[in-house]
Amino acid sequence: MPRPLKCRRIAALPYVTYYKPAGIPLRDLEEVRLAVEEAEAIRLKDIEGLEGEQGAEKMNISRATFQRVLASGRLKVADAILNGKAIRIEGGSFELAFNRFRCRNGHHWDVPLDKPVGAPLQSCPVCQTPDFNSVSPLAVVRRGRGMGGRGRRFGRP
Repeated sequence: MPRPLKCRRIAALPYVTYYKPAGIPLRDLEEVRLAVEEAEAIRLKDIEGLEGEQGAEKMNISRATFQRVLASGRLKVADAILNGKAIRIEGGSFELAFNRFRCRNGHHWDVPLDKPVGAPLQSCPVCQTPDFNSVSPLAVVRRGRGMGGRGRRFGRP
């Protein structure tokens, strides 16, 4: 029996989740599915410029796993660009690095998952109201293809 996948930590869900070549109707395109954690590995390595060890630490995975996820993501992006395919970013096995909160007055703030719960969570840091709610789950897990996998569904706050 294979070892269960460890959730990869990501900073945020991508705002744009679909890319397609211009001028080609969607019905004529093949699609490449890029997992959210593959997009995060590409972001950390190629946009943030982090080394493999630093990227792995941010995603809470080993360096070898980070390199495998990065290589898989880069291969999918290259395939899509060079062969004229659309890219859909979705699915995978991941958790958000922050828990987002919102008070009744509309202020938003993030608390890192590894920060112990204590005084900062007793009131809104802006207006000090004790009336607030979490607007994102602590661990958002998506598995398999698309949103129809065994994971929980989750919408943007």
